[in-house]
Amino acid sequence: MNGNKRLFIFRWGFLMLWALVVVALVPLIAKLIASTVPDETIQGPRTVADTEAWRRGINELRTMYQWRVASESPKLYAQPQLGWIRNSFVQTQMMVEDRFFYDSASGKYTVNRYLDDLIKRYGGIDSVLLWSGYPNIGVDSRNQRDFLADLPGGLEGLKSVVKQFHERGVKVLLPIYPWDVGTDDRATSRRNEFIKLAKELGIDGINGDTMPGFSREFARDSQHQGHILAFEPEMPMGTEDMLSWNTMSWGYWPHERNPNVCRYKWFEPQHMTHICERWAKKRMDSLQDAYFNGVGYVSWENVWGIWNQLSDRDAQMLKRVACVEHGLSDVLHGEWQPYFPTLQPDVFCSQFSNARCTAWLLVNRSDQQKSGIQIRVAAQAGKRYFDVWHGKEIEAKPDGQNQLLSVDIGAHEAGAIVAVSAPDADLQQLLFRMAALTEKPTSSFSDDWKPAAQRIIAGDASPATVEKTPAGMVPVPGGQFHFKVHGVEIEGDNVGTDVQYSYEQYPQRSHDAIIDVKPFHIDRYNVTNAEFKRFLDATNYQPADSHNFLRDWKNGDYPQGWDKKPVTWVSLEDARAYATWAKKRLPHEWEWQYAAQGTDDRIYPWGNAVKPSTVPPEDHSKQPRAATNVDSYPAGASPFGVQDLTGNVWQWTDEYEDNHTRFAILRGGSFYRPDGSWWYFPANTKLNEHGKLLLMSPGRDRSAMIGFRCAVSAP
Repeated sequence: MNGNKRLFIFRWGFLMLWALVVVALVPLIAKLIASTVPDETIQGPRTVADTEAWRRGINELRTMYQWRVASESPKLYAQPQLGWIRNSFVQTQMMVEDRFFYDSASGKYTVNRYLDDLIKRYGGIDSVLLWSGYPNIGVDSRNQRDFLADLPGGLEGLKSVVKQFHERGVKVLLPIYPWDVGTDDRATSRRNEFIKLAKELGIDGINGDTMPGFSREFARDSQHQGHILAFEPEMPMGTEDMLSWNTMSWGYWPHERNPNVCRYKWFEPQHMTHICERWAKKRMDSLQDAYFNGVGYVSWENVWGIWNQLSDRDAQMLKRVACVEHGLSDVLHGEWQPYFPTLQPDVFCSQFSNARCTAWLLVNRSDQQKSGIQIRVAAQAGKRYFDVWHGKEIEAKPDGQNQLLSVDIGAHEAGAIVAVSAPDADLQQLLFRMAALTEKPTSSFSDDWKPAAQRIIAGDASPATVEKTPAGMVPVPGGQFHFKVHGVEIEGDNVGTDVQYSYEQYPQRSHDAIIDVKPFHIDRYNVTNAEFKRFLDATNYQPADSHNFLRDWKNGDYPQGWDKKPVTWVSLEDARAYATWAKKRLPHEWEWQYAAQGTDDRIYPWGNAVKPSTVPPEDHSKQPRAATNVDSYPAGASPFGVQDLTGNVWQWTDEYEDNHTRFAILRGGSFYRPDGSWWYFPANTKLNEHGKLLLMSPGRDRSAMIGFRCAVSAP
């Protein structure tokens, strides 16, 4: 054998050996990765024959976890301040702009109205995540702490809100945005300060937006400050040891015929996961998943100002699921055997037990009702059995040393059986409540989903038409206009997401219509500080809510040299007051776009190409400069000669509302572009895009990057 041939064989032999090593290591590497970055769930057994081997596997997983974290500290589940998490089965994320929570007309929080509505529709909540900031954050340089301070009544007002929720038995969480790194950091929102704020406000927990678990330092700082908080990351935790102090979590789960098992609860029985499915139109699968695992659910409906209400059927299912879980809360945190054997296809069962009783929670994944014998259990002398779901006692059928238990489970519904020596008062009360709740099956309730209808808010009455173009304004002739515009919201699909114009059947992100625009006049420039000062001097105008009003001004006057800069820190109400004084009005959005675009569908007022000479330069700093003088970029004029349209400050146009949210359409975009995250308020300067700002109160709505211009109708 020559040398070349031996070398060839050696190389191939080496490659084959290396391939075998890699093949052997792949499962080990995969297992190592799985133990380092765990999934939120454990996939259930695929067949009945696999169940015993599967059960041995998950028991080994739990033993390995307990061995690894035996010495972990801090471990917060034993803290008495966190006992409430074991009963927090229903949590909602509530936008602070929700009109059921805050009444802008009276300027008052309406916590009771908000909670009463939830009780009426699906039985109420145990905890609430007060969501403040996103999606508005990034419209200017205010950070997440600033958006809390700008709530009506400031931090003291927020403190009173927390107290009102507590009086109704509802725990309160605040979000923290780790991605908020591009806004003004003079009022920092770092860990110690945030926990200190939570203590001052009486907050019960913190939800970590986009966070794969809170670090150990959060828990230690919480203990050090004497205010034990529940930490609830949104995303799967980076390592399983984090379960020791992340006592709650959100779960975004895949829905399968065989329900997945909650990994976190399997490892830490006291842990509370809330399954979240915010964009789902039908939620029965996720409600069944939560029930099968004895964990919680996020009843989130106001999603960034987009109303995604639970259907009547889903609301009834949530009401029943929550009632059972609350009534059996202590049992659900005891011993757990997922995939307890069932006797009918498509029915899955979890067994929970403690010293008080044994409970079997069942879900029917099929389209057919399942009646008759469901499970076989070991016979126990003196035990009585109850169909908790329907609130009645059942007779067990002997089967050798076992007993057979029969209940009816509706299509895509659930069931519950308990075994006790004698029903105590709590069980009797639960049976009474469930008998009333299940008089009608959930299938008798509507499963229809509809987007929330929106309506435009007229604001101040429009003045009479003006034939002669007023000074400082530009005439815009009427005519047919191709009104094509797209909402730039970060999240949400087309239906229900953006705005609903009068000729549309529902809110939608993309709009394309030929509309008739009546002749009008529009300000050539945005209203300046000097012009707004003349209004104040003439009227002595003082807003009822003066928070942040003309925040850059001092002693009733604007800074020197700011006379030609667009006035900002004015709310929609302030802008309307000025317009009324000037015998004008705010432009409708389509008027603004027509005045900026003309009739050729151009992307920018000056044409279709980006030109630096037409707009102010972008500012990505944490403390951005002031706006530019309104007449600084004449090359950016529109076909009608309107200037300062894009890239300086956003501009107020129309206001809309549905039953839960008010918002304004902003046009033009600003020069401010915070760095560090794509979650900030989307910046745009294109004429076929608009921004949507959620409204709450004038003091919170005002911004350093929002101004306005006026219009007036022509004959």
